[in-house]
Amino acid sequence: METKAESSSVKSATRTLDILEYVVSAGRPVSAAEIALSLAIPVSSLSYLLGTLVERGYLLRNGRLHSPGPALARLNPAPEGPPLKDRVYPIVRSVSRQLNETVSFFVRHGFEMEAIAGEVAPQALRYTIEVGRLVPLHAFAAGKAILAALDEGELAAYLASADRAAFTPQTRTAEADLRRELAEIARTGIARTAEEFTPGIIGIGHAVRTSEGLIGAISVAIPVARATPELEARAGDLLTQAAIALGHG
Repeated sequence: METKAESSSVKSATRTLDILEYVVSAGRPVSAAEIALSLAIPVSSLSYLLGTLVERGYLLRNGRLHSPGPALARLNPAPEGPPLKDRVYPIVRSVSRQLNETVSFFVRHGFEMEAIAGEVAPQALRYTIEVGRLVPLHAFAAGKAILAALDEGELAAYLASADRAAFTPQTRTAEADLRRELAEIARTGIARTAEEFTPGIIGIGHAVRTSEGLIGAISVAIPVARATPELEARAGDLLTQAAIALGHG
């Protein structure tokens, strides 16, 4: 039987790894406040863990900012940096834990998108999408967030050629309807679907851009039974923060 001390040690080890993954994937110096917010770690615990990592050389501290330290070289990171799926996963996991809902990251492949990272909610009533699965852009919140981020030429090509099936009575397939919705998503940054692909599921999504351009979108899937305006608003805020954090990577 696990003791209280053992449980605390496991939590500290997990948080230490989460911090390292987050700072490395950020690609820029990050503050303790940002780390605490993104990883949902109490400030009191974070201060101790950051101090230990700085002392061991795994992080460097410059004022209030933290960046990867020379000791990380001992872990033999890939010279070209971590793959995108590894870079986004710590953020996906953090948002999922804060919302207690399923969160995924998608990348575009033509008229479809692929889930490359995901964290499934621990609740009995939950939505699951398999990593590696291809799904249509027009029926998912992440897909609509991607479409809203395309330039007019790319969007026009999509609307002229994509086969937009109606998966439920709520699926929007008409070009005029989609254009109106995408214009609003472009204005707010937040995409929302209501049972357009899977009955009983609300989707909230946000596109992610880096200096290299649009890299994909992060989204949360919420069962209708748990969906409230407050939860959806919180999901939108966390996805916006996640997109900003990933955008600096």
